Formats: sequence, structure tokens, C-alpha cells
Amino acid sequence: MSLIDLITGNTGNQVATDAESKFGISKTQVIALLAVAAPLVISYLRKKTDDPQEADALNNALDKDHDGSILNDPSQAAARQQEGGSILDHVFGGQKTDVENQLSQKTGISVDKIGPILAMLAPVIMGFIGREKQANGVTSGGGLGDLLGGILGNASSQVQQQQAQGGSNPITDILGSVLGGATQSSGGGGLGGILESVLGGNQQQGQGGLGGLLGSLFDRK
Repeated sequence: MSLIDLITGNTGNQVATDAESKFGISKTQVIALLAVAAPLVISYLRKKTDDPQEADALNNALDKDHDGSILNDPSQAAARQQEGGSILDHVFGGQKTDVENQLSQKTGISVDKIGPILAMLAPVIMGFIGREKQANGVTSGGGLGDLLGGILGNASSQVQQQQAQGGSNPITDILGSVLGGATQSSGGGGLGGILESVLGGNQQQGQGGLGGLLGSLFDRK
């Protein structure tokens, strides 16, 4: 399963359907938010693996709590929302509120719903990473940085291929914008680098910026 498969396939759709029912946010909105959140979380985690202790801690967490079984039963996501909040606390640290506020401003989803929806998505993203870890035979923290970078790189290549074949759509356009910032940013996990690229303002609409793309997908009510 690729990152794009996660977002646009059965897992993403079921989680989006459950979130739609729970929070009153349209399924399309949730899928688009997942398209932003997944590479953003992976990018932050990739930066954290520069620290060997963080890499080992992530490896242990994946082995213990994120074996990928949630991908077979995405309905677990709603029940694991509290766990998802803790994941986001660790991933974003002191930047969590900034991330949520900027996502709220750019998407038009109220800030009181952004956090809970992201918390619902987080265990799914971690489960995806855990399954990729197993599939690639990564058994220690030392290989996680390369694994996470490979996930982003493969997704970027897949988006570029789809777009070259004329298969562009709003979700792949969003992913193309997000993955471009995530893979090229020298800021690693900093708001000045990745998040700025991911949340490119409306002035970038003509260049495929996320601000414009999200504007076409999200109801700004």
C-alpha cells in the first residue's frame, strides 16, 4: 500500500465516512485533510529520527502499538482518538497549536474540530508507517529515516506519474504541493520549512499552492 492508496483507498474512505458522521465534516474535506496530515506527520517524524534516541523510541512505539492492523479495521480510529492526540502532542510538540490553527485558517474547518479529526487520523498514519516498517524489514531505529524518506519520495513520484499521464485530480494536486515542500524543504520538521511549504498561501494559487487547492475542496462556512 502506498501513501496515496492509504489516502484515496478503502482505509481513507472509511475513516472519512466515520469522521463525517461524528463531526459533521464532509467526507471530501476529511480525505483532503488526510492528504495534508499524512505527509506532514511523516515529515516531522523523519526529522525526529535524526536523533538516535528519538529513532529508537519511534521504532519501539511502532513495534508495540502500530503493527498496521488498524488498516484492516479503520473503525478503530474513532476509538483511538485519545491515543491519536498523544501521538500529535509528541510529533508536533510545542508547534501543535500552530499547526492546528494554520490548518483551520487554510481549510475553513473550525479549530475545535481540526484537533479531534487529526487525532482520529493519527493512529491510521502510524499504522501505515508500522506496516511499511514490517514490509521493508526495518528492525531498528537506524533505518527509519530512510524508510520515511522513501515513503515521501515514492508518493511524490507516483503523483508526478499520474499528473504526467493526465490523471491529475484535486487530491493528487494537493499531494503534489505537499510532497514538494516535504521532500525539498531544508527546514526538516520546522514550521519555517515544511509547514510553510505545505500551507502555501493563496498567492500561490496559480502555481498549485495548497491554499488555492483546498479552497476548491473545502466549504468555507
